[in-house]
Amino acid sequence: MLGAIAGDIIGSIYEVSNHRSKDFPLFSEGCRFTDDTVLTVAVADCLMHQGNYAEYIKTYARRYPNRGYGGRFIEWMQSDDLQPYNSWGNGSAMRVSPIGFAYEDLGLVLLEAKRSAEVTHNHSEGIKGAQATAVAVFMARQGQSKEQIKAEIIKSFGYDLSRSLDDIRPTYKFDVSCQGTVPQAITAFLESTDFEDAIRNAISLGGDSDTLACITGGIAEAYYGGLPKAIAEKVFTYLTPRVRQVVEEFMTKFALPISP
Repeated sequence: MLGAIAGDIIGSIYEVSNHRSKDFPLFSEGCRFTDDTVLTVAVADCLMHQGNYAEYIKTYARRYPNRGYGGRFIEWMQSDDLQPYNSWGNGSAMRVSPIGFAYEDLGLVLLEAKRSAEVTHNHSEGIKGAQATAVAVFMARQGQSKEQIKAEIIKSFGYDLSRSLDDIRPTYKFDVSCQGTVPQAITAFLESTDFEDAIRNAISLGGDSDTLACITGGIAEAYYGGLPKAIAEKVFTYLTPRVRQVVEEFMTKFALPISP
C-alpha cells in the first residue's frame, strides 16, 4: 500500500492545478498526504486487527481532519450514524489497496473489497470500483501479466480499457466517480514501464490527480515488487509517527518489500 500513499502525496499538489505532462518534480513544496492516505491506512489497520471498517474509517478521518474529504463523507464522518450513504465516488477505490496485498484468495479479495466499500459507498459503482482495484493489485502481486490483468478487469467489471492515455488526456476532466477514475488509473498502470512511470502517467491525465495516482500506485507497487528506494524513503518523511507505524506494521505482517 506504500505505492498508493506515494501516489497520493506526489499527486496532492496537482489535484487543483492539473499538470498534463509527465515532466514534473516528484516531490515539491506543498506535497502532503491527503484523505487517500488516511483512509488507506485505516483499512490496513482494520485488516490487521479484524475490526469494523466503518468504525476504523470514521476514527481515522476524525483523527486527521482537513485532509480533503468530500462533502458527503464529512457529514458521515461527523455524525454518529454508521449507515452508508450510497456513494459511487472514487473514495472506495482509493483506500482499498491493502486488501489486494493481504489476501491470497481471489474470492476473499472480492468479498473484503465489497465489505470495505459498502460501509460508505454501497452504490453498485462504488463497490465495483473498489473490487476492480483490489483485484488488479491482487493479480499484479501474484505475478499475472498486464494482459491478464486487463482481460480480467474487462471481463469481470466491464470497464473500457481500450483507450490509450493519449486518447484520454485531451478531453479528460475532473471526475470523482469510480467509473470516471478507476479505468483511467488502471490504464496508467498498464502503459507504465516502472513504478515512477506509472505515477507520472496517472498525474499527466489531470483530473483528480492524487486519487488517480493513489489507485495507480497501489497496483504498480504490487506489479513492480515495491517502490524505488529513494521514493519510498521520501514518502516516509511525510507521514506522522502513528501513520508510519501502521504502514510499517502492515508491510512487515504481509512481507511486502519496500524496494524491488
